[in-house]
Order: sequence, then structure tokens, then C-alpha cells
Amino acid sequence: MTDITVMGAGIIGLATAWVCARRGARVRVIDPAGPGAGASGGLVGALAPHVPENWNAKKAFQFESLMMAEAFWAGVEAAGGVSPGYARLGRVQPVADAAALALARGREVSAAALWQGKALWRVEPAAGGWCPESATGFVIRDTLSARLHPRRACAALVAALRSKGAEVVREGTQEGRILWATGVAGLEEMNAGRARIVGSGVKGQAALLQFDARDLPQVFANGVHIVPHADGTVAIGSTSERDWTDAHATDARLDAVIAAARAALPVLARAPVIERWAGLRPRTRSRAPMLGAHPLRAGQFIANGGFKIGFGMAPGVAEVMADLMLDGIDRIPEGFRPEDSP
Repeated sequence: MTDITVMGAGIIGLATAWVCARRGARVRVIDPAGPGAGASGGLVGALAPHVPENWNAKKAFQFESLMMAEAFWAGVEAAGGVSPGYARLGRVQPVADAAALALARGREVSAAALWQGKALWRVEPAAGGWCPESATGFVIRDTLSARLHPRRACAALVAALRSKGAEVVREGTQEGRILWATGVAGLEEMNAGRARIVGSGVKGQAALLQFDARDLPQVFANGVHIVPHADGTVAIGSTSERDWTDAHATDARLDAVIAAARAALPVLARAPVIERWAGLRPRTRSRAPMLGAHPLRAGQFIANGGFKIGFGMAPGVAEVMADLMLDGIDRIPEGFRPEDSP
């Protein structure tokens, strides 16, 4: 007999399944396309915080999730023997002008309070080969941002789940408490049941370069994330596209992202592109994950809408949903419930 059935083997579904299995539940994960087949099978893996100001429930929850990540992923790797490529190496961002510099210095102060001294946001002189060019000569460096390899993270969760006797299958019977974490398809199902659209798929494109910077921080410059991975590659991305012809085809927009990354970090100028990726990421109207009772399936649950921060939110979402489904404890943050969607 299965206690928890998770429909969807993306990062949110797998992470929640893992926490439930770790707590002793009998778990089955079902996804006809297999683990990490959708947005969770991308390339970038930037676990980056929101700006430390105008604090709200979403920013607080993401901060807590990012602080949980190191122990979460260490536990996954220890259980299944597969590395997710996690490392908390921080992030560097150039400062564009005097106004941005003043703003960054103000955020340095607010981060000290909002991040509770557990991580730093600091302004410092731009220096070194792995540092973006900055018009002011200064960069922002934070010590909260981390990285992982999305596909390896999904594989690590599958291995960890199987080490606990959980099933990860393409088809099977829905038993016990049922969680729907089906990404874009799940949002489209909800749209069909409401007068107003609650969420949609937003196309993203990314690329993978062959360049070994595995021990260096990620960079955010020219609107592009540049993320070194532990396997000697660097991921760059991504676009946010509402209009497209083919959701899974790359095009000139990705060429522009690659060019922007190389302009920001000239050391990448000759790094070969070894993979191009495009796919749809589930985005709710509020941009916050949608957690709680499923509005269309009585007695069942939903966890959807990770969009760009699904991997960063996953540890926190998994704990909250496990509390709800296993123990009936409701710790869902303000603004995250389906009924909170505007």
C-alpha cells in the first residue's frame, strides 16, 4: 500500500517525495515522461536570492529554503550516492552607475538584518579574471547564492528515493494521499477550470559551454546568469518568452544570451557551446509557488509554479507539503495557496 502518490517527477515533485520517504512514508512517483523531463531538465541551476529589501513572505520563504539547501542536498547524496552538483559559492554582479551603487550599498545594510547574519551582500572593487566588467569599478558579491546541476539533482533525488524503497515509474496506480506537481500541464488544467488564467508556461533558453570554473561563483551580468558546474561546464541563460512558435527550439534569442555572457566574461570568448536547450517553465500569476489543497481535485494536493526559482524553493516546499500531507500541519506561507492567486 502506498501512502503518498506524487504525480510529476520534476524538482518539486521529487523533492516532496524524498522528504515524505525520508520521514518513513511509502511513496510512489508517477511521470509518463520520466524524471526531469520538463523544465527541471534544463541547464542553469542558479539558486539565487531575491534582493534584500521590501521583505515579504515569498522572499522570506526563499531565504529559508536557500539556507536549508546544503543539508538537504547532502542528505540526498548520502542516501543515493549520486551528487547533485550542489555548492554554495556565491554570486557576483556588476554595478552599472552611481545610482545603482548607492542602492547596492543600502542593500548591504538591509541584508545584514534580513539575512540574519547567515549570509553577506557586499559591495567591493571589481577584480580578477572571473569578474564581470563594471562601469563603476564595483561589483556586488553575495554569499547566499548557490548552484547545482538540474539534471544531476533530479537523478540524485531518484537514487535517494529508491534507496528508501520508493517507486519512480512512468505509470502506476494512484494510492494514498495524492500530490499533483505536473508543471505547465497542471497549470493549463487549472486554467480550463477557471474564468481567469492562473498560470502559464514561459519559454526559456539556455546553453552549456565547455569551460572549467567549478570552484568559482556564479555571475549575473547583462541580464544573463552564468553558472559554473562541478563537471567542468558553464551554463548560461536564460530568456523569458511569452510568445514562441516551438517551445523546445532554440534560436537567435539564445545566440544573444551567449554573446552577452561572453561580453560580460571575456574568458568565455573561446569556450565551445556543447548544448543548447529550450523549454517551458510553469509560472503562476503571482510568481509564487501554488501550494495546498488542489482546487479541482477534492481531497488531493497541489505544488506547482516554481518558474525560475523552483530548485531554490524545493527544500522549503518539500518540507511544507510533507507536513501538510503526512501530519495535517499547515505551514503554507501567505500568498502561496491556490485561492490566493489574483
